[in-house]
Amino acid sequence: MASRHIYASGFDENKRLPINLPCPECNGDLEREERQTYCIECGLVVREYNIDHGPDWYDGQGQESNKHVGSPLTPARHDKGLSSEIGERRDGMGNRLPGRTRRRFSRLRRYHSQARQPTKRSRNTLRGLVDVRRITSALELPTSVRDRAASLFRESQSRGLLPGRSVHSFTAGSVYAACRCFDLPRTLEEVESVARCDRSALRNAYRVMNVELGLEVTPPSPGAFIPKLASRFDVSDSTRQQAITLARRLESDGKAVGKQPVGVAAACLYEAGQRTGERLLQKELASEAAVSTPTIRSRRNEIGELAD
Repeated sequence: MASRHIYASGFDENKRLPINLPCPECNGDLEREERQTYCIECGLVVREYNIDHGPDWYDGQGQESNKHVGSPLTPARHDKGLSSEIGERRDGMGNRLPGRTRRRFSRLRRYHSQARQPTKRSRNTLRGLVDVRRITSALELPTSVRDRAASLFRESQSRGLLPGRSVHSFTAGSVYAACRCFDLPRTLEEVESVARCDRSALRNAYRVMNVELGLEVTPPSPGAFIPKLASRFDVSDSTRQQAITLARRLESDGKAVGKQPVGVAAACLYEAGQRTGERLLQKELASEAAVSTPTIRSRRNEIGELAD
């Protein structure tokens, strides 16, 4: 908020009270400060000014700052969001540019692109961050996960982990690592389905990042995958809650340690459907969870032993 006095009148005001009038309550002197006109004797607010003509002293994150530089910075863009773009066919007023001007601006765009990416490293950064935004958008991940994945990719590049490896494997690995850091139920198969690398390259990139960067990740919980599977098959709330209870009992007894979490989740959902009378096919559950039907049967047998 601006600290200077507001103008006595504005272009969009009507019946503005002049400052030289006395207070209508006690005939005291009026004073204008920021967006209010008030009496210095009785404190009566005579009029509130709804528009602040001063600059917005905010940094884009809700904090007051003396810097006014536009939108907040984001690590998901190679230039942190500070670059400018050159138009193609129309000017700022919407008028169509003549042919000579379009050719001149085409050359300027080429020079501008070359100046922004002068080295192979900067071009790899641009390619990687564009791929990070594409993967997170395809998986419908929140902005916080996108920014975390972009930061992990930048850190991997600064540590020298990319030479000899695919850029796309590290972009997919960064997204998967960010999901693990935020405890989001995303599997390697889901990330691989939208990535531009195979599963072995994705797994290798994530393993290298986990070791070299020291990621603070915890083993995924089987219960985190149950709501997603339940929504795909439109099961009832009672079946979903019973499946989550079974998964928690398996975790507390240590029977889920070393097992594939999504396979345990599919088995718990299948067993819960059997107990509540909802018909779920092991083949469909295995296809949705990207596991085999023997995996679901093995985990179900463990659940049966737990119940006994």
